[in-house]
Amino acid sequence: MSTSSNDSLARLAAIIDSRKPERGGDATSSYVARLLHKGPDAFLKKIGEEATEVVMAAKDVQHGSAEAATLVYEVADLWFHSMIALAHFGLQPADVIAELERREGTSGIEEKALRKVQSREREDAGGATP
Repeated sequence: MSTSSNDSLARLAAIIDSRKPERGGDATSSYVARLLHKGPDAFLKKIGEEATEVVMAAKDVQHGSAEAATLVYEVADLWFHSMIALAHFGLQPADVIAELERREGTSGIEEKALRKVQSREREDAGGATP
């Protein structure tokens, strides 16, 4: 990811952070502040809606009934609402970028298999009696 892309995400994250209720975000004049004020159910619902719109846009592009720009627009909405969730939980886009960088060069198949093993180990540890 380019430095300017990282800068753009960092600037947007700072704006979103400034809209938090504890930072004085005004829910009557800011969409972000309103979602943050309503709490996780509100922005998580939006993330679900936006994810569905991404899928629908991708299908439309695939079938030639929409331009690729439509997909970009919908992914931007999904990223934006996901950034609201990150901010709510005290996370930054840099945290996601770091995770993607950590995965760089790792096979997706291997990554998924490793997560399954780790999940089973956590379940076994939680279900064990001392």
